[in-house]
Amino acid sequence: MRIAVAGLHTECSTYNPVLAREADFRVLRGPSMLKDAYFDFLTHFPAEFITILHARAIAGGPVERGIYERWKGEILEGLHAALPLDGVYLAMHGAMFVEGMFDAEGDFITAVREVVGPDVLIAASYDLHGNISQRIIDNLDIFSTYRTAPHIDVPDTMRRAVTMLVRALSRGEKPMLAWAPVPVLLPGERTSTQDEPARSFYAQLHAVEEPTGIWDASFQVGYVWADEPRATACAVLTGTDREAMTAAARHLAQDYWDRREGFVFGTTTGSIEECVEWAVASRTAPVVLAESGDNPTGGGVGDRAEVLAELLRRKAEGVLFAGIADQAATDAAYEAGVGAQAQLRIGGSLDPSSTPVEAEAEVVYLLEAAEPRLREAVVRIEGVELVLTARRRPFHNIADFTRLGLDPRTAKIVVVKSGYLSPDLGPIANPSLMALSPGVVDQFVERLVREHKSVPQYPFDTDFGFVPEVRWSARA
Repeated sequence: MRIAVAGLHTECSTYNPVLAREADFRVLRGPSMLKDAYFDFLTHFPAEFITILHARAIAGGPVERGIYERWKGEILEGLHAALPLDGVYLAMHGAMFVEGMFDAEGDFITAVREVVGPDVLIAASYDLHGNISQRIIDNLDIFSTYRTAPHIDVPDTMRRAVTMLVRALSRGEKPMLAWAPVPVLLPGERTSTQDEPARSFYAQLHAVEEPTGIWDASFQVGYVWADEPRATACAVLTGTDREAMTAAARHLAQDYWDRREGFVFGTTTGSIEECVEWAVASRTAPVVLAESGDNPTGGGVGDRAEVLAELLRRKAEGVLFAGIADQAATDAAYEAGVGAQAQLRIGGSLDPSSTPVEAEAEVVYLLEAAEPRLREAVVRIEGVELVLTARRRPFHNIADFTRLGLDPRTAKIVVVKSGYLSPDLGPIANPSLMALSPGVVDQFVERLVREHKSVPQYPFDTDFGFVPEVRWSARA
């Protein structure tokens, strides 16, 4: 069996003013994809995989229209050249927003379907924070999404999608998709599967799957920082038994709706001022303070400096702050050199609504970088060791710190631009705090401007009822 592999994988906040450009993506092409750790699992399947192109970036702003059209064109040309095909596997995120385009995945998946024709099976894997539309459902045969947030089951989900595709092709079966939208759209930090009620909700997905009738039960939390009509929670079922799929989709949709008011933050939250005060006063360490409104892995810009300003105002000591994206400040640190003092203007270089901090800093460490955009510098400003980066990037793993000569486990306060904490940082937090800070991924979602929602939707609207409606793929 011949299966083509491709995908465009990113998450885009429509509130983010910074376009995602080609340099922001990691692009894999051709046979080398099978040698990459992200796709090498494909070699375990009894199929011939024709790998075309996969572009992946951390969350950010809208994708530049030109690179989307170019990559889409390259993938479609690759599909044409690979025909005849038995199947296609698309490794996606599901919350891509392209300049001037609603439902970018719908546009992309429809174009793939037009090239391969109606008889080829198409499978997709998604992030649970992806958004679904009828157009997407109509052009897929197989679907699976992550079941954990933080996402620790990415490889499992990708394998699950490919396993279903290979199963269908080897047995001559034709699965179908059904989905049930739920008018609820919450941030990931209120729906972490580490916390209730999301933990028990997602735990039941296995229970509604049945080996012959329901192949996969998926549930999309959706992506709240995309202001577009398709943004919603929904159940998505892959299978062959209409009756079982209908019952499962209705159950999951109703159950999620019934739990909607129980989704709350799984950690202590407060304003920037409150969280810094609590961190400074804490008798235990390290306090891990997440600056949620500027979280780059949620679509934040990553350059806001309000938390830094408050730490300096409070004369906080023993702080590791990783990090602030500011190319000019980073380059200035490199020009000054290790051990030198540099007068820096930090933050607000990308997000015009942010207020920068001006301070004299000692340059402590400079990462050896192959090119200027990969530069990372550690500077000391009073009691704060601050990481400056030339590009937007998260610091979620212990290794992100140690490669810069830093150890978050020995700090009094660790500040990261994050929402829920990563599997690396969560266990060391003593305690964890989350600042409901300003930014383009504001966790206080009720104050977001929603111009394009297509129906009343919780938590933006509260006085309306809901009865689950199961919708089928046109291919069913």
